[in-house]
Amino acid sequence: MKALKLFTLILFLITVITSKGQKNIEGQINPQVLQQIKSSVKDNPETRALINAVTNNGIKKLAVNHNNVGKINHFFSNKIETKAITNQKSSGRCWLFTGLNTLRPIVTEKLNLSKFEFSETYSFFYDQLEKSNLFLESIISTRDLKIDDRKVEWLFKNAIGDGGQWTTFADIVNKYGLVPSNVMPETSHSESTGMMSRLLRRKLREDGVSLREMHLDGKNLNEIRLEKIKMLSEIYKMLVLCLGEPPTEFVWQYKDKDDKISEEKKYTPKSFYNEFVGIDLNEYVMIMNDPTREYFKLYEVEYDRSLQDGNNWKYINLPIIEIKEFAKNSILGNEAMYFSCDVGKQLNTSFGTLDLNNYDYDDLFDVKFDMDKSQRISTYESGSTHGMALVGVNILENGEIDKWLLENSWGTDKGHNGYLTMTDDWFGEYLFRVVISKKYLDKKTLKILDTKAILLPPWDPMFAPEKY
Repeated sequence: MKALKLFTLILFLITVITSKGQKNIEGQINPQVLQQIKSSVKDNPETRALINAVTNNGIKKLAVNHNNVGKINHFFSNKIETKAITNQKSSGRCWLFTGLNTLRPIVTEKLNLSKFEFSETYSFFYDQLEKSNLFLESIISTRDLKIDDRKVEWLFKNAIGDGGQWTTFADIVNKYGLVPSNVMPETSHSESTGMMSRLLRRKLREDGVSLREMHLDGKNLNEIRLEKIKMLSEIYKMLVLCLGEPPTEFVWQYKDKDDKISEEKKYTPKSFYNEFVGIDLNEYVMIMNDPTREYFKLYEVEYDRSLQDGNNWKYINLPIIEIKEFAKNSILGNEAMYFSCDVGKQLNTSFGTLDLNNYDYDDLFDVKFDMDKSQRISTYESGSTHGMALVGVNILENGEIDKWLLENSWGTDKGHNGYLTMTDDWFGEYLFRVVISKKYLDKKTLKILDTKAILLPPWDPMFAPEKY
């Protein structure tokens, strides 16, 4: 007891001496608080062993839950046949690969092909051109606002990027059609978009400032828009140099699985789409699970699109149990879906699994990580980061679902031969968006599309273009 009192007295004297001359600011870490914090780390063999392990190894490697390894297999009761895994490489075009991957099975089945791929470069070219125009038009429409207005500030911060989502994809395809990959193949800058994107942003921000200055100088709207066309001409030239020039027509033929070679035929991108895909992308609905907002409502995110003449993306917010039922019906109907999620959470790329039990960070650090989905969204801890094609579901004998299959676009060396197996529990926690044909939705959900959408600002947490 005497020793404890002596220790307390010494600690008090140290605190008084070291804090002499310092301001007593509420909430600061003073020596007494620091000592209290430091006391939480015990000097014992277990702590020393953990320090040695964590400081010399990657956290994910140490947090792998060994008891969970091998418990998830990659067998599925229902799976849509896909042909060859694609690879977006060092680009944020997952949304584009995902959209095209949901359409590929239509072409391979119709033409009896062993493999087929659309040109991502073709669609990406027009995505970047249209996004450039949208930015410049948005600057023109906000020309009376101050430069530090939140909307203007947001526009300059997000001038252009290579990310996107379903509506971005659908609008580009509807307007420009599609072409096969060999008609406009990948380039160094389509596969690694970083430097091109950086220069496009720099030029567009410069152009945005010039348009605002023209307005301040008293130029009329017609003069400003004529200058915008000159700016877009420079952007177009930059895109051509980086990606090549998109074809307006092309000749194409193919060889099917039986080695039968088709006749050569001339197409435009729109006629190619109409002949070999032919579906109405407007018949697909984006469904969201956002527990921070009221369910069974229609929402719209401002500026979340590629085209000035396109659509802000709208989504119906639904409980997860309803989304799973619709998604299951789509797979049973042999239709792949655009699916986006927070892919980095509990992802084991070596085994190709997305499972809540893949990593045990709680036990490694002896702390709790237990925010729910609503809290993660509200604090920007979780959001939609990556798009993939949802192509499989495993239905047990009792009718319950234990896992789902995702076709990724990271190449065959990532995941399980390019696929990711997702547990049903992970689906509920980290799904954000899924796009489903109207024919798989019930009447109650379809009626929501006829209601007025609740407009959300572009800085809302739900504005999160997939890009990984």
